Amino acid sequence: MRVGDRRAALALAGLLAVAGCQSGGGDGGKDDGKGAALSVVPADGAGDVRPDQPVVVTADGEKITEVAVTADGEKAEGDLSADAKSWRTRWTLAPGTRYQVVARTEKGTSVTSAFTTLKPAKTIGTSIVGPEDGGTAGVGMPIILNFNTPVYNQDEVLKALDLKMSEQVEGAWRWVSRQQLVYRPRAYWPSGQKIKLVAHLKGVRAAKDTYGTRDLSYGFTVGDAVVSTVDTRTHTMTVRRNGKIVRKIPISAGRATKRAYTTTNGIHLTMERAERVVADSATVGIPKGDPEYYRLDLKWAVRISNSGEYVHAAPWSVGSQGNANVSHGCVNASDADARWFYDQSVPGNIVIVTGTDRELEWNNGWGFWQVPWAEWSADSAMEQPAGVPSTPAPATG
Repeated sequence: MRVGDRRAALALAGLLAVAGCQSGGGDGGKDDGKGAALSVVPADGAGDVRPDQPVVVTADGEKITEVAVTADGEKAEGDLSADAKSWRTRWTLAPGTRYQVVARTEKGTSVTSAFTTLKPAKTIGTSIVGPEDGGTAGVGMPIILNFNTPVYNQDEVLKALDLKMSEQVEGAWRWVSRQQLVYRPRAYWPSGQKIKLVAHLKGVRAAKDTYGTRDLSYGFTVGDAVVSTVDTRTHTMTVRRNGKIVRKIPISAGRATKRAYTTTNGIHLTMERAERVVADSATVGIPKGDPEYYRLDLKWAVRISNSGEYVHAAPWSVGSQGNANVSHGCVNASDADARWFYDQSVPGNIVIVTGTDRELEWNNGWGFWQVPWAEWSADSAMEQPAGVPSTPAPATG
């Protein structure tokens, strides 16, 4: 071999040796060049990264021992593969945020990188309806998520929900509209059950160019099984706590001279309560000057539907309580009985009304127990009954 050829061969061998030592940033990242290739996706320096795309770290020839994906002092959760050759984030990332990535292998190879997620054109907000976080709920309490704009990527939202319970029971999430998602167990919750939901919605792409911007954490404890049965034929409400009768209350239900004055039949839930509400017929289409116009001050009122039905005190109908139905659709009781019922009510207690021909619509308030389990748990759309208030209506009286 000539000297010039030999020098060229040695130079080429040196270049190959250098290339073989590169541990490789792959799609992104800077490594220390100690042996194994570590790669990070998204690439180092990337901008406008979709927050619903995972951060993935892969190793070639070594096992990953550490990965930290951080932003503003918070560390993103992630999962290492069984062979320790890859790692990826578990949940979506925060929009409009700069992230730093540091990864290491068992032999000390490391890689660092940084990227920035996109700032979304539109955002979506989420709220939960029910008792206060950490409060007490009745055995019928569903988990209700409300969104302030329609959700079209519904599966992506569902994947972001981490629901834990102290005693595992069968249940299912159900989209009841584009803006409301509800979880209901197959049977009533067991008393003492602890429910905890973490909705990892920050970075979830809920619709085109629309992302969540914050996570949501919420929980409650299930209290005693309080089930009240209103029999409109015997004009009595029987209240049971954990299966034992604790009070029988004379009541007067809707007079049923028209549909609006007929108490709805079926499984209701106690929704909210107030020491005083006003029942004004003008809010339900009976204005001042109409022979049937009324305005009543209701005390110790517990709402059981969106169509204005309450259990409340009605001293004006005490003579009919236990004997006749004379209300405009509410369940009337004496001051003492209504105050007692008010004091023991928490969101999600069961109120079953029997004996009328007006069935409670499943989406009238929290009427979700009106839906048979087979239908609730099926992967199909639910028909929306017409004429049902989507927000609570004033009391009927």
